[in-house]
Amino acid sequence: MSELQALIFDVDGTLADTERDGHRVAFNRAFAEAGLDWDWTTSLYGELLAITGGKERIRFYLEQYLPDFEPATDLDSFIANLHAAKSKYYHSVLAEGAIPLRPGVERLLKEAREQDVRLAIATTTTPSNVTTLLEQTLGSDSPSWFEVIAAGDIVPAKKPAPDIYQYALQEMNLQAQDCLAFEDSHHGLTSASQIGLKTVVTVNDYTQDQDFTGAILVLSDFGEPNQPFKVLAGDAGDKSYLDMALAHRLLTSQG
Repeated sequence: MSELQALIFDVDGTLADTERDGHRVAFNRAFAEAGLDWDWTTSLYGELLAITGGKERIRFYLEQYLPDFEPATDLDSFIANLHAAKSKYYHSVLAEGAIPLRPGVERLLKEAREQDVRLAIATTTTPSNVTTLLEQTLGSDSPSWFEVIAAGDIVPAKKPAPDIYQYALQEMNLQAQDCLAFEDSHHGLTSASQIGLKTVVTVNDYTQDQDFTGAILVLSDFGEPNQPFKVLAGDAGDKSYLDMALAHRLLTSQG
């Protein structure tokens, strides 16, 4: 029988609601700094989230919305520089303390560490974005809690491709059957599921209407003892928040 060895987390939308009030704001600040009159509204950004990866998102936006746009430099350099500026502003937003962790995240991470369950991250965002978020919300030593931080361009294909999860498993020398993945989007679920990872989904405003067929459990959030989660699909038994006991049961269930 499989035994829970590790929890593998997505970041944006899963650990924290970073998209609407973090990345979107940072993109718009970078556009303004570059003298561009682009405005990624909340609704437009929701559409652009169908594309994973910040540089890929900029490229898609140009192809679909501004096909006649001609940058002063070659397109790849233009996108890379714009994305670098965006990352700078994103770190500023995090430093302002504007983006807290989602309910139950800190509790679950600490409980996993107390039980010597290994932790990893598998995300499309850049490594610096991950470490800045962790340091601002959990303290300066928190990146060391995670045995592997698989992030950004470390693999050639981003979610929904399974590459980032394959990389994390290889680095930890673990099998998918011994881990649980945590995601917030259809793309993330697809990425994890393709290599056999049982996946818990916690939805947010941007992803709540997506298809999560195949997830072992779909929740509003991880919940807290005084702030119960809402079960949207799957069986949480008598639990009102996600703890390590539930995590162990989900891994060994037949779902």
